[in-house]
Parts: sequence; structure tokens; C-alpha cells
Amino acid sequence: MPTIVHGFDWPERLVVGTVGRPGERAFYLQARDGKRVTSVALEKEQSAVLADKVAELLDEVATVEDNRFSVPEAAPSELRDAAPLDQPVEPEFRAGALSLGFDPATAQVVIEAYPIEEELEVLTETDEDGDEVETVVEIPEPAEVFQVKIPVGSARAFVERTREVVAAGRRPGDA
Repeated sequence: MPTIVHGFDWPERLVVGTVGRPGERAFYLQARDGKRVTSVALEKEQSAVLADKVAELLDEVATVEDNRFSVPEAAPSELRDAAPLDQPVEPEFRAGALSLGFDPATAQVVIEAYPIEEELEVLTETDEDGDEVETVVEIPEPAEVFQVKIPVGSARAFVERTREVVAAGRRPGDA
């Protein structure tokens, strides 16, 4: 069965947002292009790590010798997005893995989210010390993938917003 690709190339909007009260928030990665909106459920930690890794990637691209990409140090004000998620939020799947890349041909950051795969074929063997070792024999093709390609300025805005959303949760010491 072919993989379903929820693809966005230069979307109008890519944000991490939440639904719910602090301490009970659900996190979502959401892209919009025209009337098409796709959401993927994330964990708070995934959101924070994604923002950090996108920032690292942008910083690395900015330091490449003979760099032909103009990577802003901060998000351009016109690209900042403080609006709530588009409603209704209906996630396609819960992200189990995320990948990140850079397409130098288009100067875009590429973010991919894959669903949690529960049906990995695992082989259990005994090693030379007599310990049982589990090895993943085959990773199946994902049924779906969420793929978004955004320019570097939008990526900086994505990082700033995501960090703000993650930090807006419970304060230390709150139950």
C-alpha cells in the first residue's frame, strides 16, 4: 500500500499550538495552505526538541562558507504568528518520529512527521554473554507522512512561536 503524504510546499502557515489548559494541553503541529489544513499530534517534548533542532539547522546553514542563503538571526516581524490553531483540530495521526533537513535547491527547511508504528518485527536473540538482545528486523513503510517545506525566515518564526508555546505551560511548582 502506498504511503499517504500530507505534503505542504511553501504553506501559508506552519505552527505548533495547543488545545486545553496548562497541565492538560495537547500539542499539535499544523500546516495550512488555502482551505487545506492538516494537524499532527505531538508531545510537548517533541515540540521543544523540534524547535531547538530547527534553530540549530538554521544556525549551521548561516555559517556555511560561501553561503548563498540569507538566514535571518531572528524572525522577521511580518512572519510572526500568534494566532490560535485553525479549528477544528483533527489530527491525522500522533507523531512517533520526526525528521529534519534542508533543501539547498529551494533554501527550505524540510520537516517530516511519521506516525507511531506499533508493528515492528522484532527478533530476540541471545548474545555471546547469554544476554537476550532485541533487534528490529524490519521497519515497515509508514502508512502516512506529514511533510512541510518552509523558507528560512518562516523557519525562524516557527522556532520562536514553538518556544513560546512550550514555555506557556505550567509554571515550576504548579500541580
